[in-house]
Amino acid sequence: MNEPALLELAASLAESAGREILAVRAAGFTIDSKSDDSPVTRADMNAERIILAGLREATPDIPVIAEEEVAAGRLTDPGPRFWLVDPLDGTREFAAGRDEFAVCVGLVVEGRVRLGAVGAPAQSTIYGGIVGQGAWRQTAVGRESIAARRPPAEGITVYASRHYADDPKLAEYLARYKIAHLTNIGSALKFCRLAEGVADFYPRLGRTMEWDTAAPQALLEAAGGRVVTMDDQPMTYGKHGFENPHFLCFGRD
Repeated sequence: MNEPALLELAASLAESAGREILAVRAAGFTIDSKSDDSPVTRADMNAERIILAGLREATPDIPVIAEEEVAAGRLTDPGPRFWLVDPLDGTREFAAGRDEFAVCVGLVVEGRVRLGAVGAPAQSTIYGGIVGQGAWRQTAVGRESIAARRPPAEGITVYASRHYADDPKLAEYLARYKIAHLTNIGSALKFCRLAEGVADFYPRLGRTMEWDTAAPQALLEAAGGRVVTMDDQPMTYGKHGFENPHFLCFGRD
C-alpha cells in the first residue's frame, strides 16, 4: 500500500472512530481513571477498537502502538515503521462537554513522522497530510489544500494548552515574543490551527506521549510548519517509554 493509500486508510478510520465517539457522547457515559490518574471513557475504548481492527486488517505488516493498549500493558515492538494511535485525544475536554477533542492516527518511519490523519469529530472535519507532499482539510463541502502561514508583522497568534494556561513557565517563555493573540484550547487541534494557517506558534512545556503528537506533527510538517525540541532538534519517535520532551510548533518560517 503506497503512502496516499495509507493516509486515506488512516483518515477513514479516524472518521469512523469519530462517529463512534459522538454516538457515545449522545448516549451518555461514565468517566474512569487509568493507573496514571488520567481519564478514560467508553468512547476512548470503542474508538481504539475500530482503529486497531482496521489498521491490523489492512496493514498486518505494520505494528500499531495505541494509547489504551499501552495503558493496559499490551506492548508491541514498534520496529522501523509503525502506527501511533490516540483514539480520543483530549479526553478531559470530551468529558467536560467541550468540543476540543480529536482522533489521531499517524505513521512513523525510521524514527520520524511520515503521515497522519487528525479527526475533529465535533467539527465534522478530517485533516490529513504526508510530509513533503502537502496537507488537506475535509469537511462536508469537500476537501481543500491547507498550508501554514508566515507570521504577520503585527504579531503572532499563539495556541497553547488549556491545562497549562496558568503555568508560570509558559508565561515566562512567551514573554520573548510579540504576541497579537493567545488562545488556550485542548487536544491536537492546536496543531491543526497552525497547519491551516490560523495560528503561528504552539509551545508545549507539559507532558505528552508519542501517540498524542505523531499524527498532528505529520499534518503540520506536511503543511509547511515544523516541530522541534527545546534545543531546536527534530522530535523523533520510538523512544523508550514513548514519552516526548517539551517541544515547540511553528507555522511557516
